[in-house]
Amino acid sequence: MISLDFASLLQGKYAGWLIAGALKTILLFSVSWVIAFLLSLVIAALRSCGVKLFQALMFIFVGYHRNVPGLVQLFVWYFGIPQLLPQDSQSWINANGSEFIYGCIALSLNAAAYMSEDIRSGIRSLPTAQFEAARALGLTYLSSMRKIILPQAVRIAVPPLVNQTLGLLKSTSLAMIIGVAEMTYTSHQIENENFKTFEAFAIASIFYWSCSFFLIAIGTALSRYLRSTGVD
Repeated sequence: MISLDFASLLQGKYAGWLIAGALKTILLFSVSWVIAFLLSLVIAALRSCGVKLFQALMFIFVGYHRNVPGLVQLFVWYFGIPQLLPQDSQSWINANGSEFIYGCIALSLNAAAYMSEDIRSGIRSLPTAQFEAARALGLTYLSSMRKIILPQAVRIAVPPLVNQTLGLLKSTSLAMIIGVAEMTYTSHQIENENFKTFEAFAIASIFYWSCSFFLIAIGTALSRYLRSTGVD
């Protein structure tokens, strides 16, 4: 008969490992999300600016990150990009957690590509009168985007942005491949030491499910608030 032992993983050093892994996952997700969201605003604005050079560059950026597997992107940043950097830069990054830094960059850029498309869809759904009114008020393209267009586009794009946020949370588990000691990495380490495979990954599953449920609740509450204020 199979005997499960969760208690031994929820105390002592294993509990410490799991807590550290959970905190690292949350930190990796939070930093990556902030960078991705801010970058997605810039990408969406540049793809809508009408300047063909910027549009072409952003098209290539989005195309690469949406069509190349995320794992490959992690490998490019962790194994490839360092070879192009000066030795001093490599040494500094290695001394300050290269795994986390490169993992964060790769996850941020990947998520930004997807988020930018959702925001761009929000921009395209706005009536042209919004753009014309902004220009009539004497606002520059950047000012009209920052003050009028992007705020409305983000509100419209809330549901798909929530989905992209959930995708980013789950993608943090890929960072274990390059040695980031997040939740999946920690669970694997525990499983290697005590062979409690089911228990270790069951705890990891509960952690990811709980975080996802929390994010969904925030997204639902935000959508309801926007509807109550008359913003669709």
